[in-house]
Amino acid sequence: MAKDNKDWKDSFKKKLDVEPGVHLNEGGGKNQKRFTFSFWYFFIIIILFMMLNSFMGKNQSNVHSVDYTQFKQLIEKGAIKRVAIEEEKLIGYSFSRESLSSDARSITSDDALGLQSYTTYKVDDPSLIPLMDSSGVEYYATAPAKPSLLSTLLGYALPFIFIILIWRFVFSKMGGGGQGVLSFNQNKAKIVAEGDTGIRFADVAGADESKYELEEVVDFLKNPTKYTEIGGKIPKGVLLVGPPGTGKTLLAKAVAGESGVPFFKMSGADFVEMFVGVGAARVRDLFRQARENSPCIIFIDEIDAIGRSRVAAGIGGNDEREQTLNQLLVEMDGFDSRTGVIILAATNRPEILDPALLRPGRFDRQVLIDKPDLEGRYEILKIHTRNIKLGDDVDLKKIAQGAAGLAGADLANIANEAALMAVRAERKTVSQVDFEEAIEKSVAGLERKSRILNEKERTRVAYHETGHALTAYLTEGAEPVSKISIIPRGLGALGYTLQYPTEDRFLLSEAELLGNIDTLLGGRAAEEVVFGEISTGAGNDISRASDLVRRMITEFGMSERYRNITLPTTQSGIAGIAGGREYSEKAQEYIDCETARIVGERYDLVKGNLKKNEKALTTIAEHLLEHEVISGDDFHTLAKKEVIG
Repeated sequence: MAKDNKDWKDSFKKKLDVEPGVHLNEGGGKNQKRFTFSFWYFFIIIILFMMLNSFMGKNQSNVHSVDYTQFKQLIEKGAIKRVAIEEEKLIGYSFSRESLSSDARSITSDDALGLQSYTTYKVDDPSLIPLMDSSGVEYYATAPAKPSLLSTLLGYALPFIFIILIWRFVFSKMGGGGQGVLSFNQNKAKIVAEGDTGIRFADVAGADESKYELEEVVDFLKNPTKYTEIGGKIPKGVLLVGPPGTGKTLLAKAVAGESGVPFFKMSGADFVEMFVGVGAARVRDLFRQARENSPCIIFIDEIDAIGRSRVAAGIGGNDEREQTLNQLLVEMDGFDSRTGVIILAATNRPEILDPALLRPGRFDRQVLIDKPDLEGRYEILKIHTRNIKLGDDVDLKKIAQGAAGLAGADLANIANEAALMAVRAERKTVSQVDFEEAIEKSVAGLERKSRILNEKERTRVAYHETGHALTAYLTEGAEPVSKISIIPRGLGALGYTLQYPTEDRFLLSEAELLGNIDTLLGGRAAEEVVFGEISTGAGNDISRASDLVRRMITEFGMSERYRNITLPTTQSGIAGIAGGREYSEKAQEYIDCETARIVGERYDLVKGNLKKNEKALTTIAEHLLEHEVISGDDFHTLAKKEVIG
């Protein structure tokens, strides 16, 4: 078996030598490239022809163009001795044929410069002939000149060739391969040689269960006989499902890197073109190449671009996309998993995929790659900080705790942002403060110190944020406050209150949900308690609170009338377009009324607690106005002193 693997590897390496874009001679290697015509070569040829034509016309540089009246005056003065009458113009010469013939031997190149010629448009003037007779001017008519071969070539042949080459150039670019006019039906998969992905399972953290599921695929590609001898079959396709940035593509590359087989990487959008049938042709070509290079891995990223449910498309569906999907389904049915071709696909929208794509025999296995937990975030941070010089005060555990809910890509960005902040501050190492600032930047947005608030608005923002923090402090089970700031961040945030969870939570009780609603309403309630009026600053807060209450009623079954009942909505299958509800107008009216009732009751409760602790509200707000930022420890110290309970 080892010998078979070696023979296959040698053959695959030979196939890599004839990749598209590397043009080889029949008997040579990569260093013996054959000539390929470029569009720029043709452009240079046209320029050369134009220069040649200009050079050939140099002999007419002494011909002066004059108007008809001047031409007649030159005849009267004797400056013109001979006139050639052509079809559309008159050419007058300052010498006669006899004088030119008799003096030809004495004329040098310098003398020739004095032999002037004049040209003008031919005018139907009966007085011209008598004038030339009276002035003793020779005149004669000439037949129309036949165009030269060069002129014919420039006038007819070259434009035709130019159009053909433009057409070829455009179509080759559409195909992406540049291998002929009709090469657009070839797939655009990037082929990576065995082991060249540069990614191993050791480079992937926070997805241990997912890695365990994919280790079977790697083992099959390395030792297929272990499975075939017992009669087992490896899944034909593995679908990687998870939110954006969780490492789906990274895991696929790790599988290829661990197994040491060719890796065909393609995006779902690469199959879609403006021409009907191109997507299906590319699917066929992709699977043909995969069979020729088996064992190998086909990876289709963002498969929802072509795998969207055909039912959701309706009557006005995309025929080209459906044809591509149908061809993909046929190809997945048409090959045996024992050939060693494994299909990996990734999507963050599995709910919109066509059911035919997910049935057993196609994508047999779905691997969930979710956002990492606390330990996973810690391991991811260790990977992304391997090449970063960390200070002695850096606590990755604490950073991972503060980055709850963030994906692997977010953590990688936080590590990089922290390093950039350290460089900006001209420090040699990255400190804990840099990481905390990077997390705030990721969560709340970029700090905007240039946005200057007037004193009245600044005071209102301080009380607003203090209202959030104090309500969270008074609410049992609420996440602890880590920081309060009145420095504007992001697009619309004039201030912010950060709450970092002490542990990962996967379930929330009804009381905890109501506590989150109270915290959201605390900012507006504080404004009303202190200023006796509300402002537009709580727009986002009340939107989130209202949405949470509606989810409690429709999704979680936490209402009096619809206790333990879900009120679902249909999925539209189109991004940005909401689906239709599957409940009555009467139920919708109840949802609206119940949402208003719950939000109103929680708001009154929060306002009463803040009014009871108005002294604490004022003390903390004044401290915030003075320092602009309050840490979590300072806030809890102040709250502990002033809060009544």
